[in-house]
Amino acid sequence: MNFSNDSLPGQNKTRTLAIWTTMLMMLFVLAACGGGAGTTADVPLANATCNPGDSATFSECGTVLVALTDADGDFLNYTVDVLSLKLETANGRIVETLPRRTRINFTDYVDLTELVTVATIPPATYVAGTISLDYAEAEVFVEASGEAKEAVVTDMDGVALGRTELKISLSNRDQLNIVKGRSALLQLDFDLDASHVVDIVPTPATAAAEQFIVAEVTPVDEKDIRVRGPLANVSEDEMTYTVAVRPFNDRDGDFGRMKVHVSDETEIEVDETVYFGVEGLRALSAAGVGTPTIAQGTLNIAERKFTANIVLAGSSVPGIDKDAVVGNIIARDGNFLTVRGATIIASDRRAHFHDDVTVEVGPETRVFRDGDRVSDLSIEALSVGQRITVRGTIAQTVTDALTPQILIDATAGAVRMHVTRLLGLVNTVMPGQTDITLHGIDRRRVQIFDFTGTGASTDSDADPDNYEVATGNLTLANFAAGKPIVAHGFPTAFGTAPPDFTGRTVIDFTDVRSALGVGWGATGTTSPFINASIDGLILDNQNEDIDQRHHIKNGPLLIDLTTLDSDTTIVPRATGRSVFYIKTADSLRQYSNFADFVNDLGLSLDGATTARSMHARGKYDTDTNTFTAYKIGVYLLEP
Repeated sequence: MNFSNDSLPGQNKTRTLAIWTTMLMMLFVLAACGGGAGTTADVPLANATCNPGDSATFSECGTVLVALTDADGDFLNYTVDVLSLKLETANGRIVETLPRRTRINFTDYVDLTELVTVATIPPATYVAGTISLDYAEAEVFVEASGEAKEAVVTDMDGVALGRTELKISLSNRDQLNIVKGRSALLQLDFDLDASHVVDIVPTPATAAAEQFIVAEVTPVDEKDIRVRGPLANVSEDEMTYTVAVRPFNDRDGDFGRMKVHVSDETEIEVDETVYFGVEGLRALSAAGVGTPTIAQGTLNIAERKFTANIVLAGSSVPGIDKDAVVGNIIARDGNFLTVRGATIIASDRRAHFHDDVTVEVGPETRVFRDGDRVSDLSIEALSVGQRITVRGTIAQTVTDALTPQILIDATAGAVRMHVTRLLGLVNTVMPGQTDITLHGIDRRRVQIFDFTGTGASTDSDADPDNYEVATGNLTLANFAAGKPIVAHGFPTAFGTAPPDFTGRTVIDFTDVRSALGVGWGATGTTSPFINASIDGLILDNQNEDIDQRHHIKNGPLLIDLTTLDSDTTIVPRATGRSVFYIKTADSLRQYSNFADFVNDLGLSLDGATTARSMHARGKYDTDTNTFTAYKIGVYLLEP
């Protein structure tokens, strides 16, 4: 899904915002202290050091699982080094949860969460914390007219960021209480959209940042989780295996221990051979302790039980034995694939971003597909739009006048096909199929994809203006022409369309998530709302201080607030977890209760204090011009 201002027909923006990229860190705090990486405290914590060598104190500690994810955005790559993540108790004691620095690309985690560390911390009430980031070797790229453009992250005065520390604060109602024998949960939300304004005109582009983090004791969003690390042990009787957590593409360090459960349906690929269930565990056991693994699955929060859907191990892990590249196929010419949005995971150096990579496949290339028991797919399964991970060899780097061209030789390697996401508008609905106007594939706009050769004949090549999605027995009762649609599945094998895509799941307009963003310039406005009450907020859509941010992104639709016939009403959702916050230069006040939030907002907007920007996430009803939000944030400038 691409949310850039120049990603839609008719848009010609020279300045764009970084839209709704979110870093979520989820700290799952368990009651038992069965092991894991020890933590180091800047200040000793009441005789509890949480040192595994000291059983008397270690047994009194809790276990904290720190995980990370993000949401869609205009940032194509946002890689920085995370130096530390500290939590602070009510009496000012500090505990470090990261055993060492790690390098993170926030844009890798749109649809899933990455487990970062498993640490042991003492029982206490944790009310605050800090996360330290280092931009010295940052890789940041934004989209400019469909192409990747390097960006520099600066402060609001235009000075490039180096090391920066972000404060974490919890509300009085939502403090993190760690008690022996009782579990707790915390989510940290680093909202890149609310924290950055991207200017794509200069070279490099600039991303002016005024960063902050919103913390919650229970998560608003839940996603699949990914767990990486070398194998520690296998238990066939328990249908589990344990890893020494090593997040992202880290090759060193020990970030704690995590037990992974498998079921009979869990797909386990070991050294490019696919197994299921207990047979996969036996293959893991045979591979031996220290074998690299990656698991993706779900966490049962109530039971604190992580169950994998897919496991990769040994040479099947990208960057182990073979070089790897992850991205989407935007064109195919014979056995040559053009992959865009590529992250290159080399076997002998750290991962890095390179937007376009050419991949050569051949008859000996192994092809796998997520969730598919068939392991003998041919390379013809690889079609335009497909998101893939390629394992092969960096065979050639050719440098032209502007940029190096990289070729990955996968003729003796392997390709894994991942579930791919479409975003568009419904044209027609019929039994077993819906035809759509395709706007984006994963996080890239459709204009960059060349569908030549996708059809059984030239006349039947995929047409983005009438892209045919096979839906089988999926329910389409709420789908309507002109309404947004999201589909997850796989493009049809190359040269065999139509249909162009087989949907595993489809989401109609009633469930498509929307994002609202509005800004009132550098000095803000004293009257952002027509009315603010416990019933909702009514935006003044014609406020003369509104700057370039005045939109609702409803699926692929970019709706200009200033062109609507009425002022937009924003209401809290009636059920489910919600979070509301007010940011100032030196504070972050957050609420789970909308009435408390509105009361604070009313008192704060006293005629001298101004509102600089507002952001919301939720669902938008175009018929009533009502935005139902589960998250609302307002940035105030105090005199």
